[in-house]
Amino acid sequence: MYGYISEHHGYGMEEMQSGEYAEDLAATMLASTLGVEFDPDAAWNERKRVYETSSLIIESKSITAAAEGDASGLWTCTVAAAVFRFT
Repeated sequence: MYGYISEHHGYGMEEMQSGEYAEDLAATMLASTLGVEFDPDAAWNERKRVYETSSLIIESKSITAAAEGDASGLWTCTVAAAVFRFT
C-alpha cells in the first residue's frame, strides 16, 4: 500500500535516538497522509498506539548509521540505505 522513508541528520544523538526520531517522523507523515487522527504533540508511544489501532500502519523499522566525529574536527561520514522491494 504505502510507505515512507524519512531522513534525519542529527548532532549529538546516538544511533538509537536518531533511528527512533526518523521512525517517528516517517510514521507521522504516513498517518497524516492516510487521515489518521492523532495529537502531534503527544509522546511517540501514545501516537504509536493510535497508529496501530487504526489498522493502517502495520510496521515501522529504522536503518540507522551513526558515528562519533573526529576530535580534531576532520569530516566524519556515515551512510545508511533503505530500499522498497515490491514482490
